[in-house]
Amino acid sequence: MLSAAGHRSKKRKARTGLIIETSNVKATSTTARANSRPTWMETEARVTACRYEFARMNTFTLGIAANTDKFTISFTYYAHGRTYSDNFTSPVARAQGDTFSVSYNALNPRQNTKSASNSTNTSELFALGIVGYILLSILFLTMVRD
Repeated sequence: MLSAAGHRSKKRKARTGLIIETSNVKATSTTARANSRPTWMETEARVTACRYEFARMNTFTLGIAANTDKFTISFTYYAHGRTYSDNFTSPVARAQGDTFSVSYNALNPRQNTKSASNSTNTSELFALGIVGYILLSILFLTMVRD
């Protein structure tokens, strides 16, 4: 048998044979926002510029080309009453004025699925770590030798 306090904290509702338990504890708005996933909405983006990126030797990648995408595509899109701009890399060129679909985060419209800042290049970090380890090893050996 439930006590009066327990009876008040949980209510049972029966609907078509299902028993649903609800609690009188309400989640705060910050808790609800933290637990909910952002909604991604789709809009149309327009190419504003397309630039060819020449292959360059990079000390940190030890001459290995990590990125085979050679074109940097700049674009704009309209979301929530504002125009946002960003860029991404592509293996094929796009003409200025071309349109394509892009999805953006409804809670943070600046964040989109084509953004170059979304991708991380771990090979450059790995190469930087190797170069740093070699330099520190050489520094240590010269200090010990003297």
